[in-house]
Amino acid sequence: MKISGNWIEDKGTQALMKTLVDAGHEALFVGGCVRNALLGVPVADVDISTDATPERVIALAKAAGLKPVPTGVEHGTVTVVSGGIPHEVTTFRKDVETDGRRAVVAFAKSVAEDAHRRDFTMNALYADATGIVIDPLGGLADLEARRVRFIDDAGDRIREDYLRMLRFFRFHAHYGDPELGMDPEALAAIAANLDGLDGLSRERVTAELLKLLGAPDPAPAMAAMDRAGVLSRLLPGADPRALAPLVHLEAGLPPDPLRRLAALGGEGPADHLRLSNADARRLAVLRAETGSDKGISELGYRHDAATALDVALLRAAFSGMPLAADASGRAARGAAAVLPVKAVDLMPALQGQALGSRLRDIESRWIASGFTLTREQLLS
Repeated sequence: MKISGNWIEDKGTQALMKTLVDAGHEALFVGGCVRNALLGVPVADVDISTDATPERVIALAKAAGLKPVPTGVEHGTVTVVSGGIPHEVTTFRKDVETDGRRAVVAFAKSVAEDAHRRDFTMNALYADATGIVIDPLGGLADLEARRVRFIDDAGDRIREDYLRMLRFFRFHAHYGDPELGMDPEALAAIAANLDGLDGLSRERVTAELLKLLGAPDPAPAMAAMDRAGVLSRLLPGADPRALAPLVHLEAGLPPDPLRRLAALGGEGPADHLRLSNADARRLAVLRAETGSDKGISELGYRHDAATALDVALLRAAFSGMPLAADASGRAARGAAAVLPVKAVDLMPALQGQALGSRLRDIESRWIASGFTLTREQLLS
């Protein structure tokens, strides 16, 4: 089998591959770029696996006029910029020791050794510079069946890095066949290693969870994650039942991980995850307003049209009701509305608390009127 695409034909990419091969080394595309090319989906990052040591990669890149950046030499990785494109070049590796969060690695001699240290069979696919696929572990058959399967013993792979439990559900959401179901060996190994989740950093957990929620339809994977006991360990009190209705209601909208995170509920997700300040604020608004009694137009006025529509979607998902046909229009009208009365219009007759109270009363009347009352009507 052979892969193709603009990314593999890029002159900079081919120049780097030629630099390594002409020096007598193996150079193979690996992982996501090969997997995505086989699936016909966009390739974002180009990873290359080689038997050349990091020091050798750096020396060869410099001699060829390329730019090597030692981004992870201790793990065997050098980022080589060629033709303006960053390529992660990693020496064949094998794990020597691991504590479930990080591994001590040693350089390996063969593709087979390198393949066995990876997580899933569909990620242990390689291709040479011409695109010919190399499949040392049977990952191609799993990829064609959309079957997410750990390499060798699932429990061993998980104990090497407990984050792989989350990656399993994330990969199933993006690449698995929901009709096929999940690998029972993997699910059993996950259930037996739940305590390993407690040692993971919130940053890593957050990144994986948001990637999962960014899948076209993460609901089946999230439901399985809940049944396996993983979701409650990460987000106590979370419930994925509103996620499937939300995904259905979102038809035509791009996936929004934070909106979907709000649909999970739970005991303060922001306290258990490491969100940016902006994302934490947005999540708090979505959760609070989903339970408020504000109309969609008022939400648009007080926040913005996008937030108002998000809340409308969440309310519909939780209630099991369809989204109001004019929800988007109401959100937009509210966002465009400007209160026609200003504080200065009430001064100097009113000051301080009396001024604030009167202004709030005017605003409430104006909102209740559907933003139709004029300045004169509001002041009369």
